[in-house]
Amino acid sequence: MKLATLAVPVLTAAYASAHGYLHSISIDGQSYSGNRPHKANDASAIRQVADQGPVKGTKNKDMNCGLGSPKPAALDAEANPGDTISFEWTAIDGGNWIHQVGPMMTYMASCGDQDCNKFDSTKAKWFKIDEQGLASSGTWAQKQIFDQKPFKVSLPKNIAPGNYLIRQEVIALHAAVSVGGAEFYPSCSQLKIGGSGTGKPKSSELVSFPGAYDDEDAGIVVPDIFNPGFKYQFPGPKIASFVNGGGDSGNSGDDEEDDSDSNSDSGSHDHPSSTVTSKKPAPTKSQEDTSPDHGTPSKSSSKIPSPTQNNTTVKPTSRCKQKRGLRSSGMLPMADESKMDSSMNVKRHQRHINRVKRSSSFGLKH
Repeated sequence: MKLATLAVPVLTAAYASAHGYLHSISIDGQSYSGNRPHKANDASAIRQVADQGPVKGTKNKDMNCGLGSPKPAALDAEANPGDTISFEWTAIDGGNWIHQVGPMMTYMASCGDQDCNKFDSTKAKWFKIDEQGLASSGTWAQKQIFDQKPFKVSLPKNIAPGNYLIRQEVIALHAAVSVGGAEFYPSCSQLKIGGSGTGKPKSSELVSFPGAYDDEDAGIVVPDIFNPGFKYQFPGPKIASFVNGGGDSGNSGDDEEDDSDSNSDSGSHDHPSSTVTSKKPAPTKSQEDTSPDHGTPSKSSSKIPSPTQNNTTVKPTSRCKQKRGLRSSGMLPMADESKMDSSMNVKRHQRHINRVKRSSSFGLKH
């Protein structure tokens, strides 16, 4: 029992001493060493932290660049768009990083027109360029530094030249099942980027530290982190749209694509705005005369002959003359007018009878 009591403080001390810091960065074969906490501040491109311990709480002012609010470093590491930066994290005693549960995220901020060794990082507006979390294999990104391997991140291929801070952040989530359990390890380095790129973040993609996170954000408090099927959600902003070729000069994604000519390639677009509506061709004369449409009689069957045919005027025959002609031909008996009225669809009504009587009284033919 006494042995167990003694083991607790020993384990706690070993655990505390095993926290670490950013030991060095390497760009295109050039290495820049960081200063150990509490040691002399030698010329470096990495801003020196005051302690190897974690930053606790998302509102902590040290969320910016690490414990002790590190002052600017003396050097700027030279880099070009697309260069790969290797970050080597280590324990303060030279041992390996002990945490392996949690993501690695990388941000950048422009120092403006001034050199970064004169820039106050508390005024920085950060944009995210990389985030790596839980792989499908179940291994966290942080395991790379646990295995004493450098963590590599590529600079955006189209980033505009200038002076930048690059902020890599390790978030240890082994105790993040409740609010306040997450441990943050941010570190800032100074870069001078050349080239002729034009890529810049949109204003909506910029954040401040502290301010970008909340203690209760998903990805910072993760009660289900050790449950089967858990999926990690990154905190903070999304990766800036220009980083993966989404646009340049801070305008990427601001304007909708003009699809006015998008229907030039038939069948290559699924958007309703680019759908081509083909007009049904007008029927030919032969089709009009012979092909009724859905049961409607064709135009030839509904044509009414013109009164003028072959330059001969044909006068319409009155219904009374039609009746007399049928009677005189013997086709209709004189007394059977009801059949004639039915067959000729002639209606007998009082006005017609009166007209016949008036005509007869004045000796007129009807």
